[in-house]
Amino acid sequence: MQNVLRQLGATGLVVSPLGLGLAALGRPGYINLGHAADLQHEYDVAAMQARTHAVLDAAWAAGVRYFDAARSYGRGEAFLGAWLAQRQLNPPTFTVGSKWGYTYTAAWQVHADQHEVKSHTLPVLRQQWHESYSILGPSLRLYQIHSATLESGVLERDEVLRELAHLKAQGVAIGLSVSGPQQAQVIERALSVQVDGVALFDTVQATWNVLEPSAGASLQAAHQAGLGVIIKEALANGRLTARNTRPADAALVQCLMAEAERRHTTADALALAAVLAQPFVSVVLSGAATVAQLHANLGALAVAYDAPVAAAFAPYQERAPEYWHIRSSLAWN
Repeated sequence: MQNVLRQLGATGLVVSPLGLGLAALGRPGYINLGHAADLQHEYDVAAMQARTHAVLDAAWAAGVRYFDAARSYGRGEAFLGAWLAQRQLNPPTFTVGSKWGYTYTAAWQVHADQHEVKSHTLPVLRQQWHESYSILGPSLRLYQIHSATLESGVLERDEVLRELAHLKAQGVAIGLSVSGPQQAQVIERALSVQVDGVALFDTVQATWNVLEPSAGASLQAAHQAGLGVIIKEALANGRLTARNTRPADAALVQCLMAEAERRHTTADALALAAVLAQPFVSVVLSGAATVAQLHANLGALAVAYDAPVAAAFAPYQERAPEYWHIRSSLAWN
């Protein structure tokens, strides 16, 4: 496989199989294993913007044409917007997506009482859309509900759905991201959401990896319905990489490294290849925080993910509640 351009579902938006997410680039603190080392403990805004631009430059040179941000990713949108302006890049040769619903509250600190606060209300949508568009301009062509859940009630909030439909009528694709053990149920509910008889959602972004594949059937249904499918956290926040030193994951890491060595690739590339092999996937996000990580991730495009590899990983699949419990225990660093 190559990073050959394709359409994002039925949206007509141009994307590449491997995209770049800015969750680990836009703020000092994140839950990825080894995040502090990736940033070399350099949290100055100018230094982090320069790092982000270096990764974006490398991604663009490698053919990456989907970039994913959110209002809660610290200065992620600002870093991306500045890069787009400096490089004078304009759609439709690439796609930028962002998300609304979380407000960043860590005040540029690694450790905070709260890193982000969630609110899926109409005032937050209107405010954050204005903020996102003022930074990203017409490059912002996909706007997503950030971490829609059954508990938040956002999929039943008529005033929010109508506002999203209004944006859609103006030419903005509308999506949602999902998280947690009920990802599948949220996706199924989203597929039935209509405003004035028209399906609202154009894309869905979900977690799928070899540890947590529970949303697979729902994502396949979304794909068959014409939605673009974006996969996040393909490396399980670093658990599916060589940097995972959690004692409980020792056997998993040993298996991952052995299978990668047999195929003359890296652990992260093999884990990403597992996602790229799924028939429902439009884009899988690299969460690289360094140029070296990005180049390693891009190796996934040359990896053949076959039945023997899938069988090797099968014993390490976790029940969705267990997986999300472990994720919630990862330390911000």
